[in-house]
Amino acid sequence: MMLSSGFNTGSEDQPLTRADPQRGRPPLLVIVGPTAVGKTALSLYLAERLEGEVVSADSRLFYRGMDIGTAKPTREERTRIPHHLIDIADPDETIGLARFLHLAQAAMADIHARGRLPIVVGGTGQYVRALVEGWTPPAVPPDPALRAELEEQTHREGLEALLARLATLDPEAAARVDPRNPRRVVRALEVALRAGPARPGRIPPPYDILQIGLTMERAALYARADARLEEMIRAGLVEEIQRLLEAGYGWDLPAMSALNYRQFRPYFEGRAPLEEVLIQIRRATRRFIRHQYNWFRLSDPRIRWFDAARTPPEEILAVVRAWL
Repeated sequence: MMLSSGFNTGSEDQPLTRADPQRGRPPLLVIVGPTAVGKTALSLYLAERLEGEVVSADSRLFYRGMDIGTAKPTREERTRIPHHLIDIADPDETIGLARFLHLAQAAMADIHARGRLPIVVGGTGQYVRALVEGWTPPAVPPDPALRAELEEQTHREGLEALLARLATLDPEAAARVDPRNPRRVVRALEVALRAGPARPGRIPPPYDILQIGLTMERAALYARADARLEEMIRAGLVEEIQRLLEAGYGWDLPAMSALNYRQFRPYFEGRAPLEEVLIQIRRATRRFIRHQYNWFRLSDPRIRWFDAARTPPEEILAVVRAWL
């Protein structure tokens, strides 16, 4: 059975135990890849066979009430396999990189303490990279006044002006940030202005890490993403966004800027039909996939890549068992 068609998640295989005092560093399995490639299905398949628990590194899954548009694992899947860092905040809360790292490291320590295998699953490239590379970003709390000033500068001078300012203050941050995402550019500049000359450091993470990457021929991946969008509409995505708006969560919130949500603003404001919104989402999804491949490069020797359309899940399981 290929990864693209889902997994048989039965438990015919005996799970592996984590108790190995000779190992040295505790194991950490990481699954990366673009949206819609099949990371959730693979994580469930491996977790059931390896006594694993999932730690989400997808920033879109943090928020309660945002289930359909984020392709959040279902309640049944989360009952079958413990998941961490899902539904941990309301849409009007902010979880930055520093807080994510703190929460993820605490979750992994808890999983290891119980003799189980943490499986980090993510599509948010910056969060995954920070975790596996041991980033220590400055813990800079949000500054509403400074943020409002920077947002006003964006409206007045354009995003390019903020990018140029960020490049002067922090060239590394400017190279990492998505130049098409105003919210992330503003936040990066806010951190650079507040943190001063201090540079975020890196401490080698205390784990034995195996990174598994899922990829797929681009046309097939786009087709999967399109099919998933249609399923989201059938599952009630429009109604989900309506409930969020009625609960008082506005379009200016960072959570509402997520893919599959922000594109609906013209629809709800009566400026675009649903068909146009879906066209915009398909285009944005393709850009998002390309951006994810910039974070998770096929040439990265630290990631063992598998073609999700052609690789049986048993083959990936064998690789992980050999590593363990």
